[in-house]
Amino acid sequence: MISENLVTIWQVWCRRKYPNYLFLALCFNLVFASTVFAATGDVFSRSQVYALGVLGIGTVCLSIYLFVVMFQPERF
Repeated sequence: MISENLVTIWQVWCRRKYPNYLFLALCFNLVFASTVFAATGDVFSRSQVYALGVLGIGTVCLSIYLFVVMFQPERF
């Protein structure tokens, strides 16, 4: 019974890619924000560091998306 539920959860988890990507981005932001916060000391508050991390990840994702759209326009 429990193993069947775990298999079902795993199959649903593997099918939905965007929530996985969002989860990984948030985990990366935790690591990135902690590093920036430690490097800057008290110059930025913790909320500012997390906002900078989200903006940085968003910028990288947008640039990758635009790069793919420019070189593979037939997919879109």
